[in-house]
Amino acid sequence: MTLAIEKMRSEIPGFDHVAHGGLPRGRTTLISGTAGSAKTVFAAQFLSAGIDLADEHGVFVTFEEAPGDLRQNMLGLGWDIRKWESEGRWAFVDASPQPGEPPVLTGGYDLGALLARIEHAIHRIGATRIVLDSVGGMLAQLPDTATVRHELFRIALALKGMGVTSLITAERLGEDGPIARFGVEEFVADNVIILRNHLEQESRRRTVEILKFRGTDHQKGECPFTIIPGEGIVVIPLSAIELKQRSSDRRVTSGNNDLDAMCGGGFFRDSIILVSGPTGTGKTLITTGFIAGGADRGERCLLLAFEESREQLVRNASGWGIDYERMEAEGKLKVVCAYPEAASLEDHLIWIKKLIDEHRPDRVAVDSLSALERVASLKSFREFAIGLTSFIKHREIPGLFTATTSTLLGGSSITETHISTTTDSIILLRYVEMYGEMRRGLAVLKMRGSHHDKEIREFTIDGRGMHIGQAFRNIFGILSGNFTRVSPGELERLDELFRDDDGPGI
Repeated sequence: MTLAIEKMRSEIPGFDHVAHGGLPRGRTTLISGTAGSAKTVFAAQFLSAGIDLADEHGVFVTFEEAPGDLRQNMLGLGWDIRKWESEGRWAFVDASPQPGEPPVLTGGYDLGALLARIEHAIHRIGATRIVLDSVGGMLAQLPDTATVRHELFRIALALKGMGVTSLITAERLGEDGPIARFGVEEFVADNVIILRNHLEQESRRRTVEILKFRGTDHQKGECPFTIIPGEGIVVIPLSAIELKQRSSDRRVTSGNNDLDAMCGGGFFRDSIILVSGPTGTGKTLITTGFIAGGADRGERCLLLAFEESREQLVRNASGWGIDYERMEAEGKLKVVCAYPEAASLEDHLIWIKKLIDEHRPDRVAVDSLSALERVASLKSFREFAIGLTSFIKHREIPGLFTATTSTLLGGSSITETHISTTTDSIILLRYVEMYGEMRRGLAVLKMRGSHHDKEIREFTIDGRGMHIGQAFRNIFGILSGNFTRVSPGELERLDELFRDDDGPGI
């Protein structure tokens, strides 16, 4: 019977989920990537996380950067390498070029002496983890690819004999094409991980992909990751999302009695609500009512704004008779404003999760998702939306998101197509042009698991907020923006023909 390959937890947040438990213990893993893809950070974090979280000592073999530079660079990530060295938990083997040192002639590189130094460092501190960063400098001194392959085999075999789990970093010339510079590195290593630093729509997006784990399983495809100051790499695997959240029958108010009635008694406590409409239709007003409705019932609310400053939000809310500053003073509200371009979507997602964990709100509002759409590719935005909605649902609290449509009359937004399947309720706001006057209409398009009003109702806005009135009875095509007016007689005939059943809406 063949024994399963034991895995060593890397302790890099999110990565062990992608690796189905961690790196195969006692084997060699190649980390390949272009400049700026975070190879050295990944490798150093593998050692630092092992020291901090698993009490496993590590050796760092550097072929390019001097140890002093590495110590200084990694302080920004919260890793005090000098302290670990003094405690005998981290050791450097310095194979980097020395100032004034003549270049090694081809074929003259003494690999045996290097391996002896590595083995001595491993035994001296009792290391179980080792990093070689980056082997490209050493391999460039060898005469041909056959020699490169032979020496890499020699290194991998020696490290395996020392009983350590090793990471070897290697340069890649582009995000596509050969895995590593010499074209043979990936065949020698037991495992291969590719780090990418894509340029998408003038923004950088880092991803990690496990290309192979010899003899064991792993998640397929790329996963986004980011680097957090003071923490290091955080991988965001969508595969970690599980549909295991509980479902509640408890209702919570939208902050508007008429809207609650249209939704069958309010939103479910663990629902995600999308409010979509063109600019000026009242999306922020619905958000304000949603926040006020929770605060009036003693709930803690979190408002994340990506389009307006705190002062603007406070002013707008006061115009509708809602005092955000009083709510904040009573501890019922936390308003956080951020400019979307200030960070990547991965950074925003991690930051929002931390805010929710720290503030522990009873309801969350994001105004608006459309502002976040513009800072990343469609794929990145969809991953962000899925990650955020699933996180909120697992907290079993209601989350309300706004999205802006691209046209004033009818149409849909890209946001709707990317998040609609993960939402429980969708509220559409529309302008309706009638006899030279712009009016507003509201429809509950979706209310998962509940009966809801199917009509498109007119609403008005004044200093006391939103007032929902009667349905538009003589106009068709409001949602599409292609209006058609019908006579009262034709309307009665159509009402009878398309009369809805009394069953619950889905």
